[in-house]
Amino acid sequence: MKVLARTATALAVAAAVVAILCKAGYEVVRPALIVLIALAHLEFSQLVARRFPIMVWQGVAAGAAFLVSQFYFYDSAFPLLFFALAVAALFLRRGSMLESFAFTSLGLVYLPMMLAYLLRIAQLHPPAGAGPSLFWLLYVVSLVKISDMGGFAFGLGSAKVFGRNHKMCPSISPNKSWEGMVGSVFGSCLVSCLLSGMTGFGFGRSIFMGVCAAVFGTLGDLVESGIKRECGAKDSATFMPAGMGGFLDMFDSLVFAPAILYSLILGVG
Repeated sequence: MKVLARTATALAVAAAVVAILCKAGYEVVRPALIVLIALAHLEFSQLVARRFPIMVWQGVAAGAAFLVSQFYFYDSAFPLLFFALAVAALFLRRGSMLESFAFTSLGLVYLPMMLAYLLRIAQLHPPAGAGPSLFWLLYVVSLVKISDMGGFAFGLGSAKVFGRNHKMCPSISPNKSWEGMVGSVFGSCLVSCLLSGMTGFGFGRSIFMGVCAAVFGTLGDLVESGIKRECGAKDSATFMPAGMGGFLDMFDSLVFAPAILYSLILGVG
C-alpha cells in the first residue's frame, strides 16, 4: 500500500511539473526554481547542523544571493559571498571556525552552484519544431525523474520475482540495487529516444544522454543518502506525502546530472 501511494504521488508530481513546464515561461520558472533551491539548501543546512557546525541562515542567504545575482544581473557574486561567509564564521561560529566555514561553503557549492544548471538549461532556446519554450528543462528533468521511477520499479519488481537484489552500496543506501540501476538506464534511455524527434539527436546520442542521466542521477541520490546517513536522518524532511521526504530529497538526483547534460546539449547544438 505504501509503495502504491508513493508511486501515485510521484506520478502526480511528475504530471504537475510537466504541465507547468509546458505552459510557463522562463520568467515564471526562474523565481520558482530559486525559491525551491533555497528551501532544499535550508533542509541540507538544518540536516548537517544535527552533527556538525554550520551557519544555517548565512549559508542559505549566500546561496540565494548567488542565484539572484547570476540569473537576474548576469554576474556572479561568488568571491564576495565566500569572503562574507569567512567573516561570518570568524564572528558567529559554533564550534570550530574552520569546520563552520567548510560545511557552509560545501552547502553553497553542493546545491545553489550545481542546481544553477537547471536555470542555465531553462535559458537554452528550444530546438526547431519543439513546442514548449522550456523544452530542454523538460527534457532533462524527464530523463532524470523517469530514471528514478524506472530504478524504483525494476528494483522492487526484481525483489518480488527473485526474492533478492544485488545491492549496489549497502553501507550508504540499502535500497539501491544493480537491478534498479538497469531500470534507471532503461527508463531514461526510453524517454531520450522517444524525444529524439524533437531533440534532433541520433539513436546513439539519445542513448548516451539517457545513460548519463541515469548514472549521474543515481550518483546524486547516493551522495544525498550518504549525507543523511552521516547526519543520522532517514529523510531530509517530511514535506512530501507518502514518505517521499522533503525538498532536498526531491532534488537529490538533479544535483549532478543537469551540469553534465547541459554541457552535452551545448556540445551538440
